[in-house]
Order: sequence, then C-alpha cells, then structure tokens
Amino acid sequence: MSAAKSENPFASGESGIVGGIRLNVRTRVEDALLDARRVAALEPLRLARAAAAAPPRRRVLVLAIERTDRANLLPQARAELARSRHEVTLETTDVGGRGKWENLNLLLERTPAGGRDWLLLLDDDVALPHGFLDRFLFLAERFDLRLAQPAHRRRSHAAWRVTRRQGGSVARETGFVEIGPLTALHASTFETLLPFPQLKAGWGLDAHWGAVAREQGWPIGVVDATPIRHVLRPIADSYRREAAVAEARDFLAERPHVTAAEAQRTLTTHRGW
Repeated sequence: MSAAKSENPFASGESGIVGGIRLNVRTRVEDALLDARRVAALEPLRLARAAAAAPPRRRVLVLAIERTDRANLLPQARAELARSRHEVTLETTDVGGRGKWENLNLLLERTPAGGRDWLLLLDDDVALPHGFLDRFLFLAERFDLRLAQPAHRRRSHAAWRVTRRQGGSVARETGFVEIGPLTALHASTFETLLPFPQLKAGWGLDAHWGAVAREQGWPIGVVDATPIRHVLRPIADSYRREAAVAEARDFLAERPHVTAAEAQRTLTTHRGW
C-alpha cells in the first residue's frame, strides 16, 4: 500500500493496493490473528445470536453493477445475501458504457428505494463473510448509523486507512463512509441523497456525504465485526484516474465536503453491543 502526499483534499493520498509477496504474507497473518482473537472471545457466535433477534425483519434493496467482461464475485455475493433473514431484493445491470452512478440511478428508476429500510450499493468484486447481512444490519442499527460500510480486511484493496478493520472494535463512528465497494444507506437518508448525482466514477461524493451527514447530525461509520475482502480487481481498474480526479474537482467546487484529514478520523469506537 503506497502512500504519497495528495494535492486533492478529497483523496487519501494512498493507493490502497495490497500487492507484493511480503505485504500479502503480512496482511494474511494480521487477518488470521484478528480472526483468532474474535473467535477466542466468542464474538462471531454471540453476534450471530444477537442478529437473529434484532432488528425486526427489514426490507433491503441491493444495487450492483456487473462487469460481464471479467470474472466477478456477484454470484457468491447473491448466495450470501440470500441467507439473510431479511427481505432482500438484488437488482443488477451490466456497465453498458455508462458510469457507476449513472447506472445506479437507472437501477433506482427501475426499482425505487421507497418503502425499503436500507439501500446497499455493492461492487461485483467483493467477498462477503458468512452471515454478513444480518450481523451488519444489527450493528448498524444498534449504533444508529445512517451511512455505514463494512471494514476492509487487512488483505483488501482500500484507499482509506480509517476503513480497515481495527482489533477490539465491533463498529466505529467516523466522519466518512466510502462510496464503495459496499455502502449502506438508511431510509432516513433517501430524501436527501437520492437520486444520486449523474457522475461516472463518483470520486469526492463520499467527501460530500461526510459534510451532509455532519450538517444533518447523522451518525455514520465503519462496522469492523463484518469485514469484507476486496482483492479481485485493483482500485480505479475500470476508469481513467485523471478523469475521476477532474470530475471530483468539478463536483466539489460548489459543494461542502470533509477534507482527507477529517475523513481519516475515528470519532467513537464501540467494543461491544
């Protein structure tokens, strides 16, 4: 994971790419140790029991854009989401020459989010842990998060350090939630955040969301107890980085947004529920 000073206030300044033999070995060991500590504390079992009873059965809309020209993990994600006790609707589309946020708006036109309790935005190259959705929603609602994302495992492409899983934490309140690879929006945010801006890559949108959440008084955060793995394809694999930066600069020019330094802060750490 290389680091470099960024001239863009909406960017972390790190590539977030996990690569190289030594780094892959180190991150695998770190994940194994964190997993072992959770199991020793019986956290997965206790969390599964808690999530089996709360919250009440929710209606969840999941939107995903599939790269049909490349290998992807959407079939596995679909199977995992189908295990949930919640009512899950998964709507997908191929890229079709459109940007991510243009496609998401097309999916919302086809299947509106109204009447749903949660909207999940899912990239097609995310490996979800077993029992993901029930446990994730339990913790998101336990801490009243309005925007939430699962933490990245240590061996996962992630541009923001604040989004990597932290030992001893089940969830953290932050000032920033990424636009991907998996983002959850509570129904209370729909009126403000939907439809999405007609962007392509959408860089900087999460920085704007951070400012909106602060203005609205929405708790937002990262769920460490349900970490995902994002390693099938590197970040910015499907679009030109220069175009994404230019789009972000134009989008944020007239909009409030959190800075990279503000985005990296953890405000509150929850070590249990």
